[in-house]
Amino acid sequence: MDILIQNLLNALQWGSFYALIALGYTLVYGVLLLINFAHGDIFMVGAYIAFFVATFFLGIVDFSPWMTLALTVPLTMLLTAAVGVTLERIAYRPLRRKGAHRLYVVITALMCGLILENGNLALLGASRKKFPELLDKVVYTYGNISVTNLKIIVIFAAIAVFFLLEFIVTRTKIGMAMRGISYDKFAIPLMGIPIDSVIVFTFVLGSAMAGLAGLLFAMSYPILEPYMGALIGWKAFIAAVVGGIGDIRGAFLGGFLLGFIEVGVVAVFPSTYRDLFAFSILLMILWIKPTGIFGVAKTTKI
Repeated sequence: MDILIQNLLNALQWGSFYALIALGYTLVYGVLLLINFAHGDIFMVGAYIAFFVATFFLGIVDFSPWMTLALTVPLTMLLTAAVGVTLERIAYRPLRRKGAHRLYVVITALMCGLILENGNLALLGASRKKFPELLDKVVYTYGNISVTNLKIIVIFAAIAVFFLLEFIVTRTKIGMAMRGISYDKFAIPLMGIPIDSVIVFTFVLGSAMAGLAGLLFAMSYPILEPYMGALIGWKAFIAAVVGGIGDIRGAFLGGFLLGFIEVGVVAVFPSTYRDLFAFSILLMILWIKPTGIFGVAKTTKI
């Protein structure tokens, strides 16, 4: 039982990382029907932004770790959101206004991700960065079960972000506009709603969450490298698809489901089997329900 609870806590932590990134994927897809394949690399950029912000406040300004953490969280989310909005403004908006086919937009997203990865490699080099310690590690032990304060923070941060997004999308005017664009993007401008502003807000939300995930991941596993966002980004995208891409509840559930499967596989089998078993199980779920757990089949009017 102790081993089961310990693995459950580990799965909740990994599921939180996947869920935070998957929420960004599903937000953009829900509004634009665009799979933003650069989102995983925005997560990487967020981790590096957090590294430089924390290093600046700790080393140059000489703030305390707690003060540094309090400033690093909002600044990382703000600056990462700026990166996401810049991508939307430079790469996606011109294609959208020209009516480019969705395939070209997806290829553009892939190229943006490669530019972020290789730009990081060119500017900062291939050497890994060690993230500074911003939080004194406290281990809570109950019998054979141990959990750190950081693990608890990661889990509760993901849950809080989910409820905040659910509130924004379902209870606010901007959320109503986001849902309206996903339903009929041609009718929304006729109602006086600035579609570009709503799309920018969507990218701000998604990229800010990726930045928060990057910061929390860097605090938990404090080694940064330019390609750290590639695999975790793909996994989060698959989690969003399994949950039902375009649905916030689906992305949240899919992220945690992937975390549970991975940790469960590692607990029973060698770690080299983790991805094989995890993706095989997710593939079986899509065989049974191709639209994802919360996804709904859509019809296209001709």
